[in-house]
Formats: sequence, structure tokens, C-alpha cells
Amino acid sequence: MKKVLTLCVVLLLLAGCVTACGRKNDPTSAATPTVTEPATPTPTEEPTEEPTPTPTPEPPEVFLKDVFGAHGMKVGTCLTTQMISSETLSNVVLKHYNSVTMENDMKPDYILNKAKSAEAGDIVVEFNKNMITMLDWAKQNGIAVRGHTLVWYSQTPQWIFYDNFDDKTGKLVSREVMLKRMESYIKQVFEKLTEAGYADLFYAYDVVNEAWMENGTMRDQMNTWYKVIGEDYIWHAFNFAKKYAPANIKLFYNDYNEQFKTDTLEKFVKTLVDDKGNYLIDGIGFQAHLYTEDKLTDYFKTVDQLSKLGLTIELTELDVCLGKYNSPKMANEETLATQGRFYYDLIKGIFERKDAGTLQIDSLTFWGITDSASWRKVYSPLLFDKLYKRKPAFFGVVQMKEYAGFDD
Repeated sequence: MKKVLTLCVVLLLLAGCVTACGRKNDPTSAATPTVTEPATPTPTEEPTEEPTPTPTPEPPEVFLKDVFGAHGMKVGTCLTTQMISSETLSNVVLKHYNSVTMENDMKPDYILNKAKSAEAGDIVVEFNKNMITMLDWAKQNGIAVRGHTLVWYSQTPQWIFYDNFDDKTGKLVSREVMLKRMESYIKQVFEKLTEAGYADLFYAYDVVNEAWMENGTMRDQMNTWYKVIGEDYIWHAFNFAKKYAPANIKLFYNDYNEQFKTDTLEKFVKTLVDDKGNYLIDGIGFQAHLYTEDKLTDYFKTVDQLSKLGLTIELTELDVCLGKYNSPKMANEETLATQGRFYYDLIKGIFERKDAGTLQIDSLTFWGITDSASWRKVYSPLLFDKLYKRKPAFFGVVQMKEYAGFDD
């Protein structure tokens, strides 16, 4: 009997356990509310850092004047008072250049005084405020100066060629009177530079500018110097300059499209001698307004031919336009790379000739700094863009081939 009772108790206990387990697992049971176990939280992953792209290394700092100085050359730019009054632009000039040419303020229009000439009965040279400001700035900063220009058909006041300095009378003076005026004019320029303490700044001066045409004839249209004096006006200009210029200032003939005037320039320069056969001229200025579609092999033929005259050569207004004459190309990665390669090859050829002793060149001047301020800005011809960022052209000039638009 005890065994039977014991068995019944065991069976009842087992039945209760089964019922309890069933309720816990039945979510529809009203007797026991469903208890949802909190989910084990998924560990929060640390945010994955995006790989930092390797920045393109900035090209190293390099200065134009150091590169040219290594080859015994000065490097320059044209200058205005606006440039030296801008802290950004003046800093660029001081950092990269050691020569300047005034863009306009030393041209005849800017240094000849009509009223005082009429009163004196002779041409009167009077340096303008802008010219003095820039000469003082150059002197303070140890920058050399190219003089530009004395005798030119353009930007020259017509009243200097007329009786009583009055171009309204319609009567031109004689050849003899104009030669006296020319001598007085040139003499005054050099004397005033000396008296004012500026002569030592100058290493070169353009005595005559743009006198010859591409067809080998002398410019006669709008050239009153030629009209009044005759074809030998150039010889007389150099003769007077040689007489009055300080010894430290080299005397230059300056022209554009020199590659199309090579034979003409060679022939005419040989006539600029005194009665003993000595040159009155010291050098030829190549304005070097070039295009990326020009052939450098042709340009260097001019360089090589005229360098054999034994005179100093200077590139005086260099810029290299995208495209060709009257067909500018837009500035983009491809055209700027082409420009960089052109500048590289041009300067490389200059340096090689200079170092080999076959080319007497002592300076090279760019006609401006930024594309946006260039007189030919539609062609994007210079070394810096409007934000003063160095272009492939800059790196071509400083011979850093890897940044100058080359693929390898």
C-alpha cells in the first residue's frame, strides 16, 4: 500500500512540472504573462576611418632669380605703380625678379613737357611722379632697371616735331632742327638720371624701338622721326646715346617679330658704327612675343644668327600665347601643358647657349606676371594665373620637367 501511495505522489509531481514548462513557452497563455528576455545588445562597432588620400606633393619652392642667376642672368618683369602698391604683387616681384622695365612711364609721351619746351625753345625732359616712385622703389629694393624707350614712332608726342612745339600750325621743323632736339632730348634723359642718383640702377636702355618692318623696309607710316630726319635717324640716335649715356648702361635696339626680320636686323646693325668702325650699339632686344604653335627651331635660327654679331642679346618682353596669332586657345589642362613644355624647351635652349658661350645674354624679361593682367590676357601667356598660382609655364621656365606638362 505504501508503495502505491509513493508512486501516486511521484506521478502528480511530474505532471505539475510538465504543465508549468508548457505555460512558459506559450505566448498566448493569459495565466502567465509573456516575459520577453532582453536581447543581447550587439556590440557597437568603432566607426571605420576613411583612408586619407595621399595628397599630391606641392612642388618645392623655387625662385626665378635664383635659377637665372645660376646662369649669370637677370630676370625681370614690366612694372607699374599699381603693382608696387599691391602687397601681394610687390611680394611676388621681390621674391622672383631682380630687374624691372617700366611698362609706360619712361616712354616719350610721359617724360616730355610741352609747356616748358615751348617756353624754353628746346625740348624739356621732366620725369613724372610715377617714374620717380618706381625708381625709388627699385633703388630701395636693390632691383636693376631696363630703360624703355627713347626713340619710337609710337607713344611720342607729335608737338616735338613742329615749329614752336605747336603741332596745330601744321609746319614741321627742318632736319637740322630736329637733330638738335633729338640730341638735347637724349642728353637730358641721361643727365637727369645721373643728377637724381638713378643712373647706377640701369644696366640697359632701349635707344630705338621697332623701326623695321617684316618686309625689310624701314617703318615710315606714322614715324615722324623718319619723316623729318630721314633713314639715318637711327644712327644719330645711337650716336647721341653713346655720347651721353653712362658707361654702365648698354645701348639696345629693340624690336618684335625678330624671327621674321633676322636678315634685316643683321644688315642694319652692322651700319651702327662710328668713323673708326666701332659699334655705337651694345645689344639687340628680342621682344619675344611668341605662340605655342611657333617652331622653336626657327626661333633659335634667329638667336644663333644674330648672336654671331658679338653683341649682347636680351629677351625684353617675353610671353608665350596659347595657340597662334589671332587664334587663341582656351586655357585647359592640355593647352597649359603644351605651354609648359614650350617654355621649358625655350629656356633650356637659352641656358645651353649661354653656358656654352655661343650666346651673350645677360637678362630675360617677362612682360607681366599674371595672365589676368597681361596685355594679351585672352591668350593666357604668362607664368602665374589670376590667383598667383604657378602654372606649368612657371615650372617649364625653372626647368622642373616633372611639373611642366611632360608625361614622363
